[in-house]
Amino acid sequence: MQLGLDFALVRNLVAGVDEVGRGPLCGDVVTAAVILDPLKPISGLNDSKKLTEKKREALFDEIKEKALSWCIARASVAEIDQLNILQATMLAMQRAVEGLSVTPNLALIDGNRCPKLKVPCQAVVQGDSQEPAIAAASILAKVTRDREMEALDKRYPGYGIAKHKGYPTKQHMDALAKLGATDAHRRSFAPVRKVLENPPATLI
Repeated sequence: MQLGLDFALVRNLVAGVDEVGRGPLCGDVVTAAVILDPLKPISGLNDSKKLTEKKREALFDEIKEKALSWCIARASVAEIDQLNILQATMLAMQRAVEGLSVTPNLALIDGNRCPKLKVPCQAVVQGDSQEPAIAAASILAKVTRDREMEALDKRYPGYGIAKHKGYPTKQHMDALAKLGATDAHRRSFAPVRKVLENPPATLI
């Protein structure tokens, strides 16, 4: 349920929720939900994209250590292809909130829409720059997905996945045209679908 309420009233158990990986051509979409502990403040929380990799890594461990509850969830490549990226993201966010060991009074969702949840929720545009709990969730999600992209890079060398994290950069597009799509690529995404319909001559 989505409520237009003053979330200062229920801030004692607020879960921040964010996602990473809606735009890439490969890999899962990763989400996280975090309930921060007001008695254990964490300094330096911000939108994960505005932090250095070193700072994200340090905060990743601190958040997991100090938060009242946290959960990292995902929707797989197969689910993305089956549902579409928006619905898969909503599903992954739902899994993150439901995976918390503490039930929040309110879930603050980064963006302009909320998943279907059993607790009140509020969408917050650019929330990862405004709400510390959402910033914490963005850090957990990004560090987790970046590590998974490094693992995919080792599994599928030649695509540069560790560098571009699956986003459709020129390097990635050139590799797709030359090497074809892997099992980790999202077949419902137009650039991947185009390669599958017209595979490189070397793969025919």
